[in-house]
Amino acid sequence: MANKNFTSNLNFQNKIIVATNGCFDILHIGHIRYLRQAKSLGDILIVGVNSDNSVKALKGSKRPINKAEDRAEVLQALSFVDFTYIFEEKTADEFLQITKPNIYVKGGDYSLEELPEKKMLISLNIKTIFLPFHDGYSTTSILAKV
Repeated sequence: MANKNFTSNLNFQNKIIVATNGCFDILHIGHIRYLRQAKSLGDILIVGVNSDNSVKALKGSKRPINKAEDRAEVLQALSFVDFTYIFEEKTADEFLQITKPNIYVKGGDYSLEELPEKKMLISLNIKTIFLPFHDGYSTTSILAKV
């Protein structure tokens, strides 16, 4: 499999870069719909993947279910994901500084005011788009059923 991990040395030659991030612990249809729609907003989709330590900090000691490298590889198998980038921090600030996307995408369960990355997004002049949230689809709800 070709390495699709992001490196800041790439030259995208006037391409519209879209970035998003998340845990993506157990991939489900909500993730697929969200990522497909994110890709439709530009030319290159870079997905930031929370490291195992940052998932634990965000979701609790029983998470993640799958290790970061596996989660990134599963995402890379999707035709609409161009690159993945595993980051250690609890917020996506450093990921945004490195990737410098034109557009940052989050789910509709967020607002700009709630985003911990708000200051970074403003300082880098990154357009933020909130996509519709697909109710009933979450890793937490899947785990609760199991």
